[in-house]
Amino acid sequence: DFLCISLVNGFIQLRYNLGDKTVILQTFQKVHANGNTWHSLRAGRVGNEGYLDLDGINVTQNASPGMNALDTHTDFFVGGVSSLSLVNSMAVEKEPTSFTGCIREIFINNRELKLTVTDPKGGANVGDCDGTVCGYTVCKNNGTCQVEKSGFSCSCPQDWIGSTCEQSIHCSRNRCGAQSLCVPQPTSFSYTCVCALGWSGKYCDQKIKFFIAKFVGNSYIKYTDPYYGKRDLQHSRISLNFTTSQTEGLIVWMGKGEDEDNDFLAIGLANGTLKVVVNLGERISVPLIPSKYSNCCDERWHFITVVQNQTCIKVYLDEELSLFEDIDPQRKYTALNYGGICYLGGFEIGRKVDTVTAGLFQKEFIGKIKDVVLFQDSTKIQLMKAEGYNIYDGN
Repeated sequence: DFLCISLVNGFIQLRYNLGDKTVILQTFQKVHANGNTWHSLRAGRVGNEGYLDLDGINVTQNASPGMNALDTHTDFFVGGVSSLSLVNSMAVEKEPTSFTGCIREIFINNRELKLTVTDPKGGANVGDCDGTVCGYTVCKNNGTCQVEKSGFSCSCPQDWIGSTCEQSIHCSRNRCGAQSLCVPQPTSFSYTCVCALGWSGKYCDQKIKFFIAKFVGNSYIKYTDPYYGKRDLQHSRISLNFTTSQTEGLIVWMGKGEDEDNDFLAIGLANGTLKVVVNLGERISVPLIPSKYSNCCDERWHFITVVQNQTCIKVYLDEELSLFEDIDPQRKYTALNYGGICYLGGFEIGRKVDTVTAGLFQKEFIGKIKDVVLFQDSTKIQLMKAEGYNIYDGN
């Protein structure tokens, strides 16, 4: 499998192969070769449908039915590769050559790649395109950079201060404590504090303990499974109790949630119905639980267990089997490689549920969760020892 973006005779080409055939898209217009014009490029695919957008002009191609997952398991290369012989002959039109020019602001699945000296795994013959210590966006929040003898300085817009305009004036003298985050509120010339797990109060200065976790909508818990390396990933299991009055919300996401190829097991609410989705390598979704069990938004406690036995999925709601499905009788992928990561209620601050889940779930969870057990463990997860923000005592 591969996905390649290249410059061919002045046109941008997107080529990808998901295992069955190579799809080729090309822009209608050429890029300027004067070296002074920056171009905006968006490219990718949804399933086996590709899209290519240069400076707002879109090219889309509906591929014929077939494979719909990109299984690369390789490093990601920008501008060239360590050896041109590694390039698949179908990925380029002519003999492969490295790119000459400037590249900035690369986002992969909504996550920005940091194009610095230290962040990539490796590289060669790459220089600073700007040519000065100012570089690109060294001054944050629309600050203006000036070259100085000693380096550079930033002229900051209203409401921002700091050497690189990185700090809001509303948070410059904040009283948020205990590893909390300060969130500026410009309209009210103030700020709010987002409390780390185990802390509460307006300024996150009150130590709390809880066994029932209360989620308020911008909350999450990220638990790292210490026994992941010893798990039999062909036979996974998770159970918990939850209560809510909302019709939408992500309850659990077992998986790293970093890109679309990550395995996951997810439980949540969609349109008032409990929804379970499992991806073992092909983004295969388990159907919704039958509608007679859909009334989980009644503020009563509900107990749910999801069991994965290779490709067979069982869902128990309030101790009654409500779904039994074999999601892939061909047994192409049988293990839940979730990376030892389990999210409850949502994802890290700034990562939207609808974006990370590719629209499978729309919102963060609002409600309470307790008694979370992984696999056949004899003890419940100690939520207080995980990572998280904006979690309150649900008692």
